[in-house]
Amino acid sequence: MKYYFNKNNDKSMEAKNITAYGTEAADAPLKQMNIQRREVTAKDIEIEILFCGVCHSDLHTARNDWGGTIYPAVPGHEIVGKVTKVGSGVTKLKVGDFAGVGCLVDSCRECESCRHDLEQYCLNGFTGTYNGKDTHLGMQTFGGYSEKVVVDEHFVLKVPSNLDLAAVAPLLCAGITTWSPLRHWKVGKGTKVAVVGLGGLGHMAIKLAKGLGAEVTLFSRTPDKKQDALDLGANEVIISTDNAQMKSVNGKFDLIIDTVPSVHNVNPYISTLNISGTLVLVGYLGGLEPILNTVPMILGRKSVAGSVIGGIAETQELLDFCGKHNIVSEIEKIDMQDINEAYERMLKSDVRYRFVIDMASLKK
Repeated sequence: MKYYFNKNNDKSMEAKNITAYGTEAADAPLKQMNIQRREVTAKDIEIEILFCGVCHSDLHTARNDWGGTIYPAVPGHEIVGKVTKVGSGVTKLKVGDFAGVGCLVDSCRECESCRHDLEQYCLNGFTGTYNGKDTHLGMQTFGGYSEKVVVDEHFVLKVPSNLDLAAVAPLLCAGITTWSPLRHWKVGKGTKVAVVGLGGLGHMAIKLAKGLGAEVTLFSRTPDKKQDALDLGANEVIISTDNAQMKSVNGKFDLIIDTVPSVHNVNPYISTLNISGTLVLVGYLGGLEPILNTVPMILGRKSVAGSVIGGIAETQELLDFCGKHNIVSEIEKIDMQDINEAYERMLKSDVRYRFVIDMASLKK
């Protein structure tokens, strides 16, 4: 057992070794290692991790693609498991309950954003599940590629017991990333929604928009994903490289959710928005190339917006909705030891549609 100075500078914070999978450098493969987790405090919940989804953000962080990665790094922010210990002041969950942890494990809880359940937009900066600042132990946070995690109860989610737990894991990032804009722009029965890109985010956007009662269209560059999109609930597939098909949906959509993770031309999609329609970017960080043409935006009061994950209340709303409507992600389960191969397959889009790690494999 090790002791750390806590945020009050008292030598009272105990920590213990936990087995995890992480990397020590941007060009190093992920491997088994030991990390430190704090002992449960009064408001903490300890979770034995059963499944952890694999997100593109995991890969980008491990390889320092965005800069700022603190090594050693342990990714993973789509966590589903079972509660094994609770603090004396915890009321949200009890030992034995199924629980989830998404991309957030702390925020200031005092700013305007936090007071409105928008912790993802915390004005003082939220604490990420990994590569954030652990104010308890004075080191970086470590993610879900590990045996256990200890999280303040405010940031722990209740997982519906009727759902496939492994397939629930991607809801905690891919799911909430698409649910949040659907809710913010008030998608419901009669709304016309389009989705750009059919991957981890895109397939969840189709399922959730359909679940909310929207008419859903997929934009795809090639026809090979048409049947998949229809099977997932899309009403129509438009090939974005076909000018005639694109013209056929001019002025149609109230909301377009763009999930493409790389630089691409969004201008062709603007003309397919209805008056006052919005294209929201959820998959790409960076500058738009070619430059955004504002003429159709001004002439149609159209918007290009951005959105990132969701707050805790909104994520719980998503999980409850999915439990009620039996909506989960399409997944491929892998062993922890196969993560490096999975990363390479992700880069080739060789997964339908999300890898999920069976954390029991960590004991092998």
